[in-house]
Amino acid sequence: MRAGGGRGAGLLPVLLLLFVGSGCSALIYEIVWFQLLEFVIGSSAVSIAVLLGTFMGGMCLGSLLFSRLVPRGMHPLRVYALLELGIGVCAVLLTQVMPWFDSLYVAIAHPGASAVLLRAVVCAMCLLPPTLLMGATLPAISRWIETTPRGVSWLGFFYGGNTAGAVVGCLVAGFYLLPTYDMTTVTFIAAALNAAVAVVAMGLSAIQHAGSANAAHLARPLSPLSSSNPPTEPDLASSEAGDASPAAIYVSIALSGMAALGAEVVWTRLLSLLLGGTTYTFSIILAVFLVGLGIGSSVGAMLTRSGVNARLALAWCQIFCAAGIAWTAYSITNGMPMWPIDPASAIAVRFGFQLDLARCCWAVLPTTIFWGASFPLALAAAAAGDRAGQGGRGDPAKVVGRVYAANTVGAIFGALLFSLVFIPSFGTQQSEHILIAIAGASALVVIGRSIFHAASDAAAAGSMSAAVFALAFAVLIPSAAIGILKKYALDQVPWELVAWGRRIQSQDSTGYSKIYMGEGMNSSVAVTEYNGKTLSFHVSGKIEASTNPEDMRLQLMLGHFPALMHPKPKKVLIVGCGAGVTAGSFIVHPDVEKIVICELEPLIPQVVAKYFSRENNDVVSRKQDGQFISDKVEIVYDDARHYILTTREKFDIITSDPIHPWVKGAATLYTKEYFDLVKAHLNPGGLVTQWIPLYESSEPAVKSEIATFCETFGNAVVWSNDSGGQGYDAVIMGGADDVKIDADALQARLDKNLLIAGILADSNFKNADDILRTYAGRAVDLTEWMKGAAINHDKNLRLQYLAGEALNQFEASAILDHMLVYRKYPADILKASAAERSALKQAWGMEAAPSTAPANGLGLPAGALRGPVPSTPPAAAGDNAPAP
Repeated sequence: MRAGGGRGAGLLPVLLLLFVGSGCSALIYEIVWFQLLEFVIGSSAVSIAVLLGTFMGGMCLGSLLFSRLVPRGMHPLRVYALLELGIGVCAVLLTQVMPWFDSLYVAIAHPGASAVLLRAVVCAMCLLPPTLLMGATLPAISRWIETTPRGVSWLGFFYGGNTAGAVVGCLVAGFYLLPTYDMTTVTFIAAALNAAVAVVAMGLSAIQHAGSANAAHLARPLSPLSSSNPPTEPDLASSEAGDASPAAIYVSIALSGMAALGAEVVWTRLLSLLLGGTTYTFSIILAVFLVGLGIGSSVGAMLTRSGVNARLALAWCQIFCAAGIAWTAYSITNGMPMWPIDPASAIAVRFGFQLDLARCCWAVLPTTIFWGASFPLALAAAAAGDRAGQGGRGDPAKVVGRVYAANTVGAIFGALLFSLVFIPSFGTQQSEHILIAIAGASALVVIGRSIFHAASDAAAAGSMSAAVFALAFAVLIPSAAIGILKKYALDQVPWELVAWGRRIQSQDSTGYSKIYMGEGMNSSVAVTEYNGKTLSFHVSGKIEASTNPEDMRLQLMLGHFPALMHPKPKKVLIVGCGAGVTAGSFIVHPDVEKIVICELEPLIPQVVAKYFSRENNDVVSRKQDGQFISDKVEIVYDDARHYILTTREKFDIITSDPIHPWVKGAATLYTKEYFDLVKAHLNPGGLVTQWIPLYESSEPAVKSEIATFCETFGNAVVWSNDSGGQGYDAVIMGGADDVKIDADALQARLDKNLLIAGILADSNFKNADDILRTYAGRAVDLTEWMKGAAINHDKNLRLQYLAGEALNQFEASAILDHMLVYRKYPADILKASAAERSALKQAWGMEAAPSTAPANGLGLPAGALRGPVPSTPPAAAGDNAPAP
């Protein structure tokens, strides 16, 4: 017998729990597989689109193909068990074959976004086998359910349980498993969960088989309703007035999926600005989105059981979604940024998480509940049409597969269109208007079909008035929502949100004016000016570069330090364009013949860097003194790691200034494997420099960054960029060979090129001694300080969790103080005169300075580079912002 009211119905709650476990493991896999494949194909918007399209496309195909490939005589529970077992096996195998795919891809790939097809092939080979099985699980179990209101309601509960499991998987993986274990271990945990689900499902099938008086009846899942079903339960076909055309349902649920995934893309972009784009933030946003879908699915399942007109209920859900999108749009950009709270004041990281959770629920939950309710209502409406058309003899797996596939196809198009087209072209605010229009269109499709059916079928004429009433609101509410947003909401995301992000309330914007704000394919960026003097470049809700003295020093250190210490650099790679100052530093070095700038977001070189043309020597316009220098500068729009992985070129200098490691995805540019790639692409004698932020960080996070770098570059040297004598950030340098520093040769190069000397003098690097005074230690000396540091590997990305917990901490000065305790005079790598050695030892606090010691290049007495640790962070620290 099929479940719907007989003895098999007693097993339904247990099966619901199995779907919770299935959803939990599926979400864990999604997180792990996306991270693993991003190491291979990159993390650009195009690469993420390929990943998402392949993952969801596999589930779509699985739902469609199941009814065609799996015989209807097989017991649904046994099929479900085999599918779960297959998913776990595929996941385990993937951990073993992924290195092979990595090697294969590197062997034939080339840099840039043009190799999209190859990326799709790699993703398909890795993801299609398990995702095909995932997509087949709900159609498989649908053959055990009668397509009556009670039976279809259980399908809605299964979908909701699967979503609830995904919530658990999202939170457990994001907040415990991945911060604690490596990705291989987490994969085995998820596979064990699949195996447990399979064992229980197989056991349930055996129990039901043994307890049935007619075992042969179990193998006929499409038989008529058994006599054990309540005789008073209505057939879905009768509750839907016998409309045998479910095409409108498929179109409507596809549009619903498009709006839902499009909204997730838009809202994730905006909420990551407001909350801070850590890996924890993304887990919270996804979890809240899934919670809404799960709640809605349960509500929708109960509605189908009550005998409600599923078609019109589906239409009303889309109408309320249109209103909900307007609510969320207003809340995120006009409401929550004005809440009188300062998330950065959270003493413990858990308080920040609680606040983020509350804000996500406030903005996102109402709309997602209606999207969640749409799926079981669409199932009920489609099943009713199928029963009416097939006389009750149709295959429920086919109906479920089609509804699921339609929803998934819509979701794929929504994610791709909004991330790759709508947001870059129209911005997030206008994209939300498009979302409202899509939700309205989804409602109109169903209502239009209902009106047509009511007009042509006398038996359905009674539903005409309800359909016409819904039609009026399907036009009125989306139109009103768009009109209200245009009148009372901003036409584009506030530039302050892009500039200050989570600190929008606490940041004093007095004196700042917007110069530019744009929303690109990968990130939102802004350029501001402070009191007509200081320019700042903002991305992801924080200042990434500026003309503030501390930031200019850092950008010049990343470029000029390796260029001056390398005997003759010819080819240079810049990881991250930023304001272009670091890239522009190499323009004035006569030996440099080629400069490659690798940038993920096209808006940054094309628009942002041009505002800093005076500081960056007009490097992005490829002109110097009016002369075109295109042969010297090349801009590559790609994920830097993917570029280094696939390029055959080698460089004399590679300098990297990635975004802060607490931003999700940035930690991939701080892993041991990434530094190994960098070292492999250095010419003999080549040097690499990497930015190390001390502000908005913790000592364990900084230790992890430096220790991981030193795992690859055992000759690493750290240079400190202080702010008024206080810790701020640092540059770590390593080499393909031993790093040697000749003070006389360094000074001679400055004396020979007065242009370079003048640029550095503007940042208080007046001579070689001023450069060497920033020395803060090297790997061999810092070994004891780094003891116990978490090495950041591709397989664990430990840094993104350490840094994500530390973005509200201001320990820069304390971190530098603790590091400098272990600093020793580098006698074996530094060649200097006796007078220079004495001056440097005084500056580094290694010997007493004369009472009349001259000021050093930092404007401080020699030996006084360090100052008292402030009880509160200076105005410039943390956000790189110039003090008012």
